[in-house]
Amino acid sequence: MRLPSLRKQSPLDTLTVVVCPQAALFPSVFGLNLCGVVMRQKIVCKVSLCALAMFAVMNRLGAAENATVPPAAKTNAVTLDALVADALQRNPELKFYEAELLAAKGGRKSASQWANPEISGSIGQKRLSAGSLSAEGVAWSVSVAQPFEWPGRIGLRKAIANRDVELAELGVERFRVALAGRMRALAYGLFAAQEKAAAAREVAERFQALREVLVQRDPAGLTPWLEIRVIEATELTMHRKASEASLSVQAALLELNQLRGQPADSQLVVEATEISFRPVQEVDTLLALARTNNFELRLRAVELVQQGFRVELAKNERYPSVSIGPTISEERAGDRQRIIGVGVSLPLPLWNHNAGSIEATRARQAQAETSLLVARREVERKVIEAARAYEIKLREMATWRPESAQEFRKAAELADRHYRLGAVPIATYVELQKQYLEAVEALLDTKREALEAGQQIQLLTGLDFNAVQTIQPKEEHQ
Repeated sequence: MRLPSLRKQSPLDTLTVVVCPQAALFPSVFGLNLCGVVMRQKIVCKVSLCALAMFAVMNRLGAAENATVPPAAKTNAVTLDALVADALQRNPELKFYEAELLAAKGGRKSASQWANPEISGSIGQKRLSAGSLSAEGVAWSVSVAQPFEWPGRIGLRKAIANRDVELAELGVERFRVALAGRMRALAYGLFAAQEKAAAAREVAERFQALREVLVQRDPAGLTPWLEIRVIEATELTMHRKASEASLSVQAALLELNQLRGQPADSQLVVEATEISFRPVQEVDTLLALARTNNFELRLRAVELVQQGFRVELAKNERYPSVSIGPTISEERAGDRQRIIGVGVSLPLPLWNHNAGSIEATRARQAQAETSLLVARREVERKVIEAARAYEIKLREMATWRPESAQEFRKAAELADRHYRLGAVPIATYVELQKQYLEAVEALLDTKREALEAGQQIQLLTGLDFNAVQTIQPKEEHQ
């Protein structure tokens, strides 16, 4: 085609241009300026050439977007709350704690039962001699004895067994709360990893498509050649980020399947999740709640009480058990003799006063007191750390605009489009792509960290303040 000049044309004022789609898309590489080429004067390109370039760019962008999101990517999408409910129902370790509770209840039944009665007997031959007279006959005896514990001993054993049941119940409750929090954090972590992987693949494919077109042409000059190398290096970096994000997805998926009691290779996609965070109470209030509601402190307190009962039981065991029951014996040697009575038996506490057990249980009691004190300080430290982290993340998210992520993505797409048209330099283009990916990672990681801090506060304080609320994402207007 011939490009007309702004003044009267002459043979020297005319430039013949062969229209090449790649040359039109990448003027900075091939030395063609769509706004004009200065040979002897400025030449103004026709509008049709710009329209052709824009049409080719939009076709390539549309094909890239269609290839980025496969149609079957959301066929097995699962909500975050559904994953938590599934884990609470199928987690194999939870069955272990529930079985431990059943075992503790069985031990409580055994602690309240009396010992079985004991029966003993003997039989033999009796020979009686008196001068020249002698007689023989059968002699036998039978006795039944019921052991009786020293007063208060069964009550102490029942109290110890009741503490075992209480410990088992606390263990089940603590594990359920911890499992729900862990599942919620893992599920959102999987969603965040999937989003980061998708963003990284999007940027990497954008650089790859750009590089594949650029390398098909010989660069005219040093600057275009350097730009190709910058794009190629950035493409390698983005592919690495995409691989790392995919590994994070697999790690989160494996742990989720393990907690759900599913095969390790089970695939799932977390449904698009938007969460809102609520403010938490003051640190002093959280500390007060932790001292009374924290599972670890409650366990240590129950163990301390139980150890006190063990000390009292060891003292009670200094006194022997008594066995009482009827006895009957009969002898037939010349005449018949029958004896009926009541037998009493008990050990004499001469050598063993149970001093060793008393000292051991007192030492265990001292250990339980120390464990409670150390656990209280550790819980207070964790509560303060979790509360501070949660507040910091909330303040950070308060500065965000809801549409930030979408605007970052649009800016990256706009930079790609205008770089192909020669309106954006290479430095701005590369920086916008990197910043888009880093911004997506920062947004998702901050929400994940705030979620983990909120779940930690709930576990430490027992306060179900509904820190995280799952909401439906808003549909984008097309």
